[in-house]
Amino acid sequence: MSRKQQLLKRHRRNKRIGLLIALILLIAIGVLVAWWLPLVLAVLGWIAHEAWFADHLFYSPKDDYQYSFPPYTQQPKVHLDGERLRLDEGVILVDDATLVLALRVKSTWLGRFIDPLIELSGGDNPDRQTFERGVNGLRYLNLTGQAQVLSQGKLRLRGRFCRLLGEPVLWTFEHPDYRRQRVMVIAPHADDAELAAYGLYSQADETWIVTLTAGEIEAEHYQQLGLNQIEAARLKGRLRAWDSIAVPRWAGVPEAHCVQLGYFCLQLAAMQAAPGTPVGSREADLSDTRLFRQLNPFVLPGDIDGVPSWNNLLADLRELLLRARPEVIVLPHPTLDPHPDHICAQQAVLEALKGLEWQPTTVLGYANHLHDNDRWPMGDAGHGIALPPAFDSVAPMQPCCLPLSLERQRDKAMALGMMHDLQPQLPFKRRLRRLLQWFLASRVPSVYGENDFFRKAVRRHELFWVLKHDETSARQK
Repeated sequence: MSRKQQLLKRHRRNKRIGLLIALILLIAIGVLVAWWLPLVLAVLGWIAHEAWFADHLFYSPKDDYQYSFPPYTQQPKVHLDGERLRLDEGVILVDDATLVLALRVKSTWLGRFIDPLIELSGGDNPDRQTFERGVNGLRYLNLTGQAQVLSQGKLRLRGRFCRLLGEPVLWTFEHPDYRRQRVMVIAPHADDAELAAYGLYSQADETWIVTLTAGEIEAEHYQQLGLNQIEAARLKGRLRAWDSIAVPRWAGVPEAHCVQLGYFCLQLAAMQAAPGTPVGSREADLSDTRLFRQLNPFVLPGDIDGVPSWNNLLADLRELLLRARPEVIVLPHPTLDPHPDHICAQQAVLEALKGLEWQPTTVLGYANHLHDNDRWPMGDAGHGIALPPAFDSVAPMQPCCLPLSLERQRDKAMALGMMHDLQPQLPFKRRLRRLLQWFLASRVPSVYGENDFFRKAVRRHELFWVLKHDETSARQK
């Protein structure tokens, strides 16, 4: 069982215990006070739960985030004078550097019911970054895109429903412009590339999109068309295979650079455990990947027999790496993103690269899911992305952030809107919860779509983590 599943299991167990205690109390109130009072309290309690306590937050908001950055990272001295953040005299920042500011954030009493946030102002690039309700600990603000206004001494930080405490610490990370290189994005499922890296891949000099699975399971939406489970799963897989090939064209990626490998959703771990054994679809009654690979622009090793095995996946990846020769590979982060297909996708690429004659100069990691906070990035669509929760400072991490213009954000939202998996209407309970949170907790729904990924992914930043960077190889190439 993954850490994510363990945390969710513990959360559900604690919720069941809490509900049992509440039920006992309501019965006691009904007996001792009035029969109708428990009904009123139950409705009010449910509304309060949906508005303020429905988040999956598997840690205390009072916990300090714990990051360790590489020892050579520059740390320009900064001071917070009132609301103004000032650099020491003579310090000038590189415009396109990734800037991270650590400071203590403490919510006010209202910040326990309305998401506390920090407003960045003073220039032409105002921003908001949001934290957990009830936050009281060390957090990491993303100042990427604010270098000029910070260098001019005009950047202001203002807490809403929170206070900023202590002396801030600034780190600055310089990195090459990866948009000027050959980029390959590894997507475990259709839409992962767009969620994580649309801004990067839409601007790169050359882009390849490689999607590993058809994403055919959980096709109940298509069963409403009168299809049985097998038919619905196959239709969903074909649609998502189409999405993985067609949607990148919106960003100008050539069709010849979009590849769907057609392996089956949530089966990569089983494939990895027995590399030579075929592992069929859970719901589509298929043991042949070729149904979902028909749109590919060229033949791959796995097309010979269509066997859904780990060995075929590695052979496909090696063929693609040698054909594309990417300088930058973008894939799921090995520890931040807990989805089992995402973990296996990252491991498959690293295994395929072993002994290969072509090696990328840079590997970037992304996280479309987290172990312990399903709402991250917190806040509204269009806002900035603060660093995610992290509580293990042993391994150094190096963030790399790409700012996105409003026009680019809108294009990204349209790309996500074309993805069939993000189009179905939310269940009634979830829509009602959104409505309650809007009115009672000031959480504004995204104008781009109902699915929460429209809120989480359409932001002024795309955040990556440098997993590998070989400067010597970069200079030689």
